[in-house]
Amino acid sequence: MRRRDLIALLGSVVTLPPFAASGQKGDQMRQIGSLAAAPFKPFDSFRQRLRELGWSEGQNVGFAYRWAEGDDTRYPALAAELVALKVDVIVSWGTPAALAAKRTTATIPIVVGALGTALDTGVFPNLAHPGGNITGFSSLNFEIAGKHVELLKDLIPGIGRVAVLSNSTNPGAAVAIRYAETAAKTAGLRLDNVQFRDAGDLATALPALSRLHPDAVLVIADSQLLAQRQRIVEFMMANRLPAIYAFPEFAEAGGLLSYSVDYNDLFRQAAVYVDKILRGANPGDLPVQQAVKFKLVVNLKTAEALGLTVPPLILAQADEVIE
Repeated sequence: MRRRDLIALLGSVVTLPPFAASGQKGDQMRQIGSLAAAPFKPFDSFRQRLRELGWSEGQNVGFAYRWAEGDDTRYPALAAELVALKVDVIVSWGTPAALAAKRTTATIPIVVGALGTALDTGVFPNLAHPGGNITGFSSLNFEIAGKHVELLKDLIPGIGRVAVLSNSTNPGAAVAIRYAETAAKTAGLRLDNVQFRDAGDLATALPALSRLHPDAVLVIADSQLLAQRQRIVEFMMANRLPAIYAFPEFAEAGGLLSYSVDYNDLFRQAAVYVDKILRGANPGDLPVQQAVKFKLVVNLKTAEALGLTVPPLILAQADEVIE
């Protein structure tokens, strides 16, 4: 909308919905709050897309960042800080962050940049018309746990047992386990679930996982684990455990395989929603959307170190091969 049109609109309207009123502030600097585990790369894509839409940092928009740094219990306090700053929009990543933001404010618009699943998490009451002050994007990263199991089956000869590492406090983890169990039953595999509650628990959870002597490991999507990716990848390599992950950053850090949504694409879409809200749209009227672009990354260097030959079929599916 052009500025003169905006001024004319404000002059002609007596009463505005609360979200539109908060979004139409003339030339005033807008503030976007980011709530996530760490400053992951897709936030760069988010800011780039905002620039393309006319929002330049330091000119007409500013950012307030709050990172949980691997501790999900910090999210409520961090969300409260963003509310106290009176940001115009909160952009979150992950179920714990989204729930904390939703529970902290019923007025500031919330755009969930990536939610592992829209199922059984309590974040969105309705996908087509979420209502209230929240909308966003589902990465389907829990639903694709079944695909992770299938990839492990195709990659590792004679595989029989898979250990699963999951966050017991993340509501989406139970969804992922259900999908993984269905795929494992079809493939004739045994699943053993090793749970943790926070990053501190990894000191015991990882050795417990190794003691199971699995043929492979499935690391369930969790932004808290993403912040610990180097530690996890190094453990898997030291214990010669083939593992598949739900974020490409794991493969880039030396992990064997990752299969996930294209997070850069998802956060560029989130930027479009933020642009709409800053220009007056009601977040509750913007439908929750699901990821449509996915990415398979294969690390051949790691495969060689583990003594594995990646089948041509998997290589043919790969969007990126690290050599």
